[in-house]
Amino acid sequence: MRVLIVNTSERKGGAAVAAYRLVEALNNNGVKAKMLVSDKETDSITVVELGRKWLSRWHFLWERWTIFFHLHFSRTHLFHVDIANSGTDITRLPEFKEADVIHLHWINQGMLSLGSIRKILRSGKPVVWTMHDMWPATAICHLTLGCARFKSGCRHCKYLPGNGSDNDLAVRTWRKKTNMLKGQHVAFVACSKWLAGEARGSLLLEGQSVKAIPNPIDTHVFCPKSKREARIRLNLPQDMQLILFAAQRVNNANKGVEFLQNACNKLMDEHPEQNGKLGILSMGRHAESIGEDLQMPVFSMGYVADVQTLVDIYNAADVFVLPSLSENLPNTIMEAMACGVPCVGFKVGGIPEMIDHCQTGYVASYRNTDDLKDGIWWTLQADGDELSKASVRKVAQNYSQTSVASRYYEVYHEILTMKHLKL
Repeated sequence: MRVLIVNTSERKGGAAVAAYRLVEALNNNGVKAKMLVSDKETDSITVVELGRKWLSRWHFLWERWTIFFHLHFSRTHLFHVDIANSGTDITRLPEFKEADVIHLHWINQGMLSLGSIRKILRSGKPVVWTMHDMWPATAICHLTLGCARFKSGCRHCKYLPGNGSDNDLAVRTWRKKTNMLKGQHVAFVACSKWLAGEARGSLLLEGQSVKAIPNPIDTHVFCPKSKREARIRLNLPQDMQLILFAAQRVNNANKGVEFLQNACNKLMDEHPEQNGKLGILSMGRHAESIGEDLQMPVFSMGYVADVQTLVDIYNAADVFVLPSLSENLPNTIMEAMACGVPCVGFKVGGIPEMIDHCQTGYVASYRNTDDLKDGIWWTLQADGDELSKASVRKVAQNYSQTSVASRYYEVYHEILTMKHLKL
């Protein structure tokens, strides 16, 4: 079986990381998988670049300009929506022709247009589409943030000036997506049960199958190691408990850094005896910005691309905290748990599926700073060995390469069988 995984980037962003890991998982478990990307970053022989970067750049810029125009030249939501009005036709590529299954992932920002997706669907190739956010089930947005209009047909979009209209950009894109999917069967896969439930409620995906399969992780790479040795390599103190926060951009408001800052300050107010005994590890772009107004020392790791350094940082931590305001199935929580680090997060999206409350960490009430503070303190005071073992066990049972690859194999086999029956 040959599978072509299509994603805009090879490594940038959570969806790219998840897609790349799935390629590895499939190839390690008997499925021949390649990855087609617009932006290739490594010399991996399993990753193929579209080529003609100037053309991909043109697709990206034309879509951004069109959105910018409809936003009345405001940058506020410029990268919160996608309309896929420009992209590359991949159906003529040899990688496409030789594949038995086409597996779409995050294909936005000029990678594929709605027209090129329609060509893929009408090529006769079985198509799987993994959802890393809500865009495949909405008109233009990736995060619905409480909006439920996708259940009846997107209109009056809150991302558009004046909350849109009865014939706004969202309405027109919804019609195009509806025509794209009309009469076509796509095997949609959501990375979390929460996202699958949301997607099943979309009018756009009515009649389509939506399953939930998590992202995979290589548990031979992300695994528990000596905390002491990890801290020596990173030049971190041995006599402190360290709270880890990580995001691609630490100052991204959606990652909830302000909630973490306020929770940590409240924790220090309640437990002044912990002064000098607690610190924060910050990882990601603008990692240093987290230290403003904090009552505990911050150790900024910056943006980390090297996997072994990443594993060391997880192993150096006593707890990983991700107070995101909207999440699907964050790779960072999976990576931390695989390294035996208990996690704390809000009850939102797929986070409660990952963290078993008071077993592998703590699930705090949504946007509740006091509960987040209590969760951090509870985790730091709990039996670390038991939490660590439970976290590793949870990852091995649910997110290992073998587990996830076998579930995707079942999806591929099902849609291939369906195709042969039609023939």
